[in-house]
This record gives sequence, C-alpha cells and structure tokens, in this order.
Amino acid sequence: MVRALSPSPALRFELDDLSRQPVRDLVARHLAGMHAQSPPESCHPLALDGLKVASIHFWSVWSGSTLAGMGALRRIDAGNGEIKSMRVADAFLGQGVGRAILEHILSEARAMGLAALWLETGSVDGFVPARTLYESVGFTTCGPFDSYGPDPFSVFMTLRL
Repeated sequence: MVRALSPSPALRFELDDLSRQPVRDLVARHLAGMHAQSPPESCHPLALDGLKVASIHFWSVWSGSTLAGMGALRRIDAGNGEIKSMRVADAFLGQGVGRAILEHILSEARAMGLAALWLETGSVDGFVPARTLYESVGFTTCGPFDSYGPDPFSVFMTLRL
C-alpha cells in the first residue's frame, strides 16, 4: 500500500525550557527509540539535563496545541554546530515535520553565524529516513567529529552553510 503524503501542518517553533510534560515525554520517547536500535555504548542522544546546557538551543514544534516534534542545535565552537535530538511525534510522521524542523535549525544556525553543521545518526536500517532527509539538504558523510570516535553504529555527516 502506498501512503500519500499529507500536507505539512501549520507549525509553531518555540525556544523551549523542557518543562512541559509533552516535551519531556517526547524526549523520553526519543531516548527509548535510540536505545532500541543501537547498543548503549553507541547511543549519543542527550537526556533532559544534557539538553538544558547553555551551548544548546532546543525547540519544541507545535501544531495548534499538539506537540509535533523537537530539535536542538549545539554550538561546538564559534563556527560549528551540531544537530541534536531531532524527533517527530509519531502522529506527525510523513507530514513534512522533520523537514520543517531541519530547515528551522539550518536557518537558526545561519543566523548564529555558524559556518558548518555536523551530526551523528545511526547506521542501521531504522535510521534510513533520517539519513535520507539530511542528504536531501546537502549533508554528506564524514568522519567522527568533536568528541565522537569511530563506531560501526554511527554515521557522521556535515554541511557547509
């Protein structure tokens, strides 16, 4: 059965302090999903406390009063950033929310004056949609960056802005 893509819902991005329960629940769902697909030593998502540090901007994404997704941008240094914790709520999969989150993060990174973005994602089949999305905007595979090391369960990607 071929599933038709729904038009992307109207979305509102909010710089978020991670205090609302729906956001906390989506972070927990994200962590559980990452750990279900990769061994513990190969999981690199940030828990709530890790997302609350000064170097990270975290956005919740809303369709009306319903949480549609989340995404974060970590400043590595003056010219480089890392995409962290992108997740679309299950009810919004296939509706363009992931692309909207990615485009928002790219726009924010450019506004911050960053020259390049980096990310780490999984290498197993469950991460194919994420890798395809990143490739569609120009991300290319690269070696480990920042504090990451080689890992067969990781794919590292970068994009010059």
